[in-house]
Amino acid sequence: MADDNRLSRRNLLAAGGALAGAAMGGPAQAAPPAPSVPADTGAVQGGRVMFPNWRGSGDRPPAPTPSPQPPGQRVGYCVIGLGRLSLDEILPAFGETKRSRLAAVMSGSPEKAKLVARQYGLPEDAVYGYDEWDRLKANPNVQAVYVVTPNGVHRDNVVAAAAAGKQVLCEKPMAVSSDECREMIAACAKASVKLMIAYRCQYEPHNRAVIRIARSGEFGRPRTIQAFNGQTTGLPEQWRLKKALAGGGSLPDIGLYCLNTTRAVLGEEPELIQAQIHSPPDDPKYREVEETVSFTMRFPSGVIAQCMSSYGVYEARSLTLHTSNASVDLQNAFAYEGQRLYIGHRDGKNAARDEKVLSAKNQFALEMDHFSRCIQENLRPRTPGEEGLQDQVLMEAIYEAARTGAPVKVGPPQGAGAGLDVTRGPEPEEPS
Repeated sequence: MADDNRLSRRNLLAAGGALAGAAMGGPAQAAPPAPSVPADTGAVQGGRVMFPNWRGSGDRPPAPTPSPQPPGQRVGYCVIGLGRLSLDEILPAFGETKRSRLAAVMSGSPEKAKLVARQYGLPEDAVYGYDEWDRLKANPNVQAVYVVTPNGVHRDNVVAAAAAGKQVLCEKPMAVSSDECREMIAACAKASVKLMIAYRCQYEPHNRAVIRIARSGEFGRPRTIQAFNGQTTGLPEQWRLKKALAGGGSLPDIGLYCLNTTRAVLGEEPELIQAQIHSPPDDPKYREVEETVSFTMRFPSGVIAQCMSSYGVYEARSLTLHTSNASVDLQNAFAYEGQRLYIGHRDGKNAARDEKVLSAKNQFALEMDHFSRCIQENLRPRTPGEEGLQDQVLMEAIYEAARTGAPVKVGPPQGAGAGLDVTRGPEPEEPS
C-alpha cells in the first residue's frame, strides 16, 4: 500500500471514534480539536518543552518538565579540594544541575585529581594544584570556584580565587574567625566578584517550607524553636578535630546548621546568647575542640531558640518550630536527604498530625544553580559573605558565653538596615 494511503495510528483512532458514534445511531463525530499543547508530545513554549497536566483533579499536578541550559551556556566550576564531601556529594550533584557544570578540579594530590578528572570526563589540563591559581585564572572555561577545603584555609583559597577573577562559592563555616570573614568579603568586593556561602539547607524544599510556615502566620506566630544536630565521630587524626584547621568542634561543623537555620526561619537576629560546652575529659579526641555545645538565643520578637550539637551521640538532626496553634517538626532537617515534615495541629475537636509531602531535591545542585543564576543575572546571592560573617560573630559569642557562664548581648550587624533578612539577598528561585 502506498504511503499516502496508509492510515496512521492517530488517524485510525479518530476514525474508530467516528464509526463508533455512527454505529450507536448518531451522526459521525469529528475528533475533538487538539489542545494547544499536545497531551503526550508536548510543545515548545518560551524556550522550553511544555506538557499539559495529564492528571485528574484529585492528584497533585506534576512538576514542570526539566529545562536545563545547554552545556556551553552553563557556569563552569572548578571544585577546590577533593575530600570526602566533594567526591561523595558535590561532584555527583553536577549530574542534577541545570545551570552549572564541572569544568576543572584543584587538589594537593595529583594522582587523585587526575583519576577524578578522568572519571568526570575532564581534560588533563583541567587539573590544578594549589599553587596554580595563575594558570586557573587564564582558563576561560572556569567562571566560578567551589571551595571545599578545611575551614582553616578557606580565607587563603577565597582570596586567591578573587585575585584570579573567579566567582566564589565557599563551604560553611565561612572561616575560623570573624576577622578572616571580613578579609574574604573585602577581597571579593575589591575584585568585583560574588561571594556566596554554601548554606545548602536554605535552598532545600522542606527547610524552605518551614520558613514559609513561620513567616506566614498560618498557624500563629512562632514562640519557640528547638534544633539539634548530633553524630558520633571517630578517627582522631581527622582535620575536624584539629582547632587550627576546624576552628572548633561540633559547633562550627554541625551546630552551625542549628544556628543558621534558626536565623533563616525567623529572619531575625538574636539579641542575647547563653551557652554551655562539655567534652569528656578522658577522651583524647577532644584535646583541642569541643564535643557538645548547648546554646540558647533570644530574639527581638520574643522567640526563644534552644540549640544543641554533639559529636558523641547517635545521629539525629531535627528542627521543631512551636507556634501558638501548631508544632512543626522537620525530621532529618540538616541531613543530605530524607527530610520529612510533620505539622501537629487541632482538627475540630481532635488533634491531627499531618505530613507535608514534598519532592526531594539535591541540595548541592540547588545551591550551585542558585549561585550560577546570580552570576548569569547579576543578582546578590541569598547567602552572601555577610551571612557567613554574622554566623561567625555569633559563634564567637557562643564560645564567650560558655567560657564566662554569663549571657552575651548580640544583635544585627553594625550598619545593617531594619527589617528581616538583613544579611541575605533576594529569595532563591523555587526548584522545578
